[in-house]
Amino acid sequence: MKSKTWAVWLTLTVGALGLHRLYLGRYDVWAKLLPLPTLLGSYGVWRARSFGVDDQGSWLLMPLLGLTLAACALNAIVYGLMSAEKWNQQFNPQAPDAPQGETHWMTVVGLVAALGLGTTVLMATLAFGIQRSFEYQMQPSQSTPPTAEVKKSAD
Repeated sequence: MKSKTWAVWLTLTVGALGLHRLYLGRYDVWAKLLPLPTLLGSYGVWRARSFGVDDQGSWLLMPLLGLTLAACALNAIVYGLMSAEKWNQQFNPQAPDAPQGETHWMTVVGLVAALGLGTTVLMATLAFGIQRSFEYQMQPSQSTPPTAEVKKSAD
């Protein structure tokens, strides 16, 4: 029997590695591919800590981690808001009236945590990505020749 509460908390905590899908009996292509953006984004965080935030590779990779975490938080919210009948039909088909599909207070706490974490991570990811994009666009080009005024003052 698959518990809705366990699914919400697993999706929120280890969902970025695809482990919640193993719990739900869905070892599919998504469960296999989900660790890839998580690991690439973690590598981007490592690069930013090692080489500084001006490293272009890090700011290209870090949003992958943020978007994956935000998507897992959204998935946890979808699981938590699913009705008991639909939950049991989808994940406990052998027992359509199982109590594991009901929403308990720990499910609600998980939903609140998923909403808070998902919103924070998504907004931080968007703010970071947009800021770095504007900073990159505003950097002066290294290949531009000096202007005529600079040449006159040098003579």
